[in-house]
Amino acid sequence: MDNLITLVNKIQRACTALGDHGEENALPTLWDALPSIAVVGGQSSGKSSVLESIVGRDFLPRGSGIVTRRPLVLQLHKTDEGSRDYAEFLHQPRKKYTDFALVRKEIADETDRITGRSKQVSSVPIHLSIYSPNVVNLTLIDLPGLTKVAIGQPESVVADIENMVRSFIEKPNSLILAISPANQDLATSDAIKISREVDPKGERTFGVLTKVDLMDKGTNAVDILEGKAYRLQFPWVGVVNRSQADINKSVDMVVARRREREYFSSNPDYKHIAHRMGSEHLAKMLSKHLETVIKSRIPSLQSLINKTITDIEAELSRLGKPIASDAGGQLYAILEICRAFDQIFKEHLDGVYGLSDP
Repeated sequence: MDNLITLVNKIQRACTALGDHGEENALPTLWDALPSIAVVGGQSSGKSSVLESIVGRDFLPRGSGIVTRRPLVLQLHKTDEGSRDYAEFLHQPRKKYTDFALVRKEIADETDRITGRSKQVSSVPIHLSIYSPNVVNLTLIDLPGLTKVAIGQPESVVADIENMVRSFIEKPNSLILAISPANQDLATSDAIKISREVDPKGERTFGVLTKVDLMDKGTNAVDILEGKAYRLQFPWVGVVNRSQADINKSVDMVVARRREREYFSSNPDYKHIAHRMGSEHLAKMLSKHLETVIKSRIPSLQSLINKTITDIEAELSRLGKPIASDAGGQLYAILEICRAFDQIFKEHLDGVYGLSDP
């Protein structure tokens, strides 16, 4: 089953290389047909911390304002135990990154190459593959954080981000990872609001509750995590991210994951659901479900690919033979055109042009 996710990863990379990333196309595209998991959340929801916890590495740009300004297609590949973690970008296919601080810098630099320093957003994705023995095979699309106010950026960026997020999650093949902070009212969650609009029955939405440990004293998130406050088809997952102090001190992800497990297993409010809490459980659950969805979509994907091949071959046939790229081949093509012209010209002079046509 792991090979299915790997296969879809390859198809996604091919789509991007060919300019197909599902952007405002009137016709159905292969990108649109591929199952994916889109990560949605407000700016202060803890979205980046969840992704870094799943990966087990600090690799995402951080800062004030809107930091993520292009979709990041994050493809995780599980490798053999004892092997070294490394990362690769689609736009730098021959370069391996083992220093994840440089990965963070390259994400920011590649964003600026497309959007410039104007802080605009773009729907053209960045592809990042991470290879590690500490991950599960999984593909996530990290989308810009939803916001209500543009600070130091064009006013249009608020609507631009919402439209971009909506364009990804409204596709029926898109699974939605809706991230909301536990220390805010769920009714005001940007992720739940937009997810409900495109998936009113919650059939494609996975709810993640961050900052469970930061709730006011005497309160808990049990009603949400048990699906009583807002029911989804899939169980809610609570996570405990590293604090800003932990991030500043570069607290190891292994230590952070252990603290997360200990928090849920030792807290009286969450003991009974501790087995399905935490970022490790979240990653395994998403990987398993993505495999199931991909398997169910294989017949329709095969049909779409075969139809696309047939259409392209028919179009190539109408365009005629390809012209060679080398000078000799091009000269030969020109001579062939000249010979054909000479023959037609002679037939016109002799008054016989077209007489042999049926």
